[in-house]
Amino acid sequence: MQYLVSVIEDRTTPGNSDRRPQISEFNRRLIADGHWVFAGGLADTDAATVVDNRGEVPVVTDGPFVESKEYLAGVWVWEAPDLDVALALASEASAICDRKIEVRPFA
Repeated sequence: MQYLVSVIEDRTTPGNSDRRPQISEFNRRLIADGHWVFAGGLADTDAATVVDNRGEVPVVTDGPFVESKEYLAGVWVWEAPDLDVALALASEASAICDRKIEVRPFA
């Protein structure tokens, strides 16, 4: 089963920004153990653009869809045999990233 693993940054209590070496080591272990599918960090929310083409013409808006103290800072896609394994990995990831982690299975 595959899981979307979201890294959540908090503007009021941001995580430690000097975690790249630990995250890289964690990623190497995910690859070695067969859990790695994809990962990527995201630019800050002021680099976001929202496109809404539900009306007669597309509307393009600079900035995030919603203003919030928490925002998506990065993602992984993991392969895990079950939710328990994904949650155990997420617990490690949260400590390594110094951020909250949300785990959601793909439907």
